[in-house]
Amino acid sequence: MTSDEIQRAVFQAIRAIPRGQVAAYGDVAHRAGLPGRARLVGRLLRESPRSARLPWHRVLRADGRLAFPVDSEPYAEQARKLAAEGVALVGGKVPVRFFAWREDDIDAALWGPR
Repeated sequence: MTSDEIQRAVFQAIRAIPRGQVAAYGDVAHRAGLPGRARLVGRLLRESPRSARLPWHRVLRADGRLAFPVDSEPYAEQARKLAAEGVALVGGKVPVRFFAWREDDIDAALWGPR
């Protein structure tokens, strides 16, 4: 894949995260056909132009934590955007029930969308 194709695939995966759900950097990488490239997803997000209009706030760490320092403005902005979509932060983490594409979420696999 060329760098443009990689960027396109990652951005498409990010845009596919449903409103009110989140995905880990690694989940986005896997969905984009780049398993094991979570850091690449983070870099592409960090370098993406505002004009890309990505729902960046729906991408977070695999453990459910936001990637920004707790006392930072980006953290507060991401938390506000998630709350506006009904995504809860519990103890500083987004619970697994809000994760899209979680292969290890047996309830989602059995019962469908939450």
